[in-house]
Amino acid sequence: MNRFYLDVHALQTVPPSNLNRDDTGAPKGAVYGGVPRARVSSQAWKRATRAYFGDAQLLEPHELGVRTKKIVEVIADRIAAADASLTGSPAQQLAAEAVQAAGLKVEVPRRKADAAAKNDGPEPLPEAKYLVFLSSRQLDGLAGLALEGAADGKAFFKEKKNKDRAKALADTRHSVDVALFGRMVADVTDINVDAAVQVAHAISVHRVDNESDYFTAVDDENKDDEPGAGMIGTVDFNSATLYRYAALGVHQLAATLGQGLREDEPPVTPVRRAVEAFLRSFVESLPKGKINTFGNHTLPEAVIVKLRTTRPISFVSAFEEAVRGDQVGHVREASERLAEYIPDIEAKYGDDASTLTWILRIGPNTQKLSGLGTEADSLRDLTTAVGQAVAQRLDAPA
Repeated sequence: MNRFYLDVHALQTVPPSNLNRDDTGAPKGAVYGGVPRARVSSQAWKRATRAYFGDAQLLEPHELGVRTKKIVEVIADRIAAADASLTGSPAQQLAAEAVQAAGLKVEVPRRKADAAAKNDGPEPLPEAKYLVFLSSRQLDGLAGLALEGAADGKAFFKEKKNKDRAKALADTRHSVDVALFGRMVADVTDINVDAAVQVAHAISVHRVDNESDYFTAVDDENKDDEPGAGMIGTVDFNSATLYRYAALGVHQLAATLGQGLREDEPPVTPVRRAVEAFLRSFVESLPKGKINTFGNHTLPEAVIVKLRTTRPISFVSAFEEAVRGDQVGHVREASERLAEYIPDIEAKYGDDASTLTWILRIGPNTQKLSGLGTEADSLRDLTTAVGQAVAQRLDAPA
């Protein structure tokens, strides 16, 4: 299959907020172009994007995965659901055998073992030594295999053929989110999955200095002769117009998903569905740091999507010199910067004539972007057009 990429660029303004905190509780930042910028880490936005798949019901449960240390508990629940006679310790023991047969290391965390010893309570469940990212269908497969060996799980999983089956079940029928964001298991490198998506740290297009909000909380039961606050504190925040960017290798996504997620669908269908879900989720999602404190629910003012066969290209260099704003905001100048920078860099580096471009924009401040590509009337129209183009390229002969 020929390589081709989907580049997603967005300008998004957030009011006072703290989307992504550092170890001191302050909004994360970075120095770019010699000035401090607001920053939201790629990990934060990838997590928000992945959560939005389910929150907005963009994908079905069987198309998604679970990332957890509690892998034994998750599989034990599936075993018990399939066979009511196997609950509690028997199901948990079978699940642990299946997980270890797949090559994943499990252990009882010391804190749980110590707590159980002090309270003389039930034996705690073993957990994986690290977060494990498995698809729903992989979890079902391992549970089903464990049920086959229910009579004697230890003996069953000592057999090499059953260990091999366990490893194969953990490395086939990947979910959409595993295919998109990848999986790394240091102890079992042969079940690692290369991520199809790369997400940049979002940074402000302008200089940003953090501010601090001093707050007080009143004790509702205080009497008139009890003045003062029941609590005082500070919360750091900033506001910014962010440049966001992600690159999706559609060929890598297609290779990882392989066949259809359902037996009755062609291979192109799940890839198109995954691309459309990712595009919408990346655009609409928002990290939830301090969301109850600031209520900073915004959407991007501009989205630019490129489908290209050359290589991914970020346009962040358009903002290496910080936008000044000068009391008129930052979106207008940021849009003008992109409108000048994009055709310039693509012309100088010989962008492929087959590159397709779509624009979704809001308001007069983004007017300069209108000539860069096909304007979409809505995000739904944009995702549909992109999905159709991806399907056509997947169907085209290599």
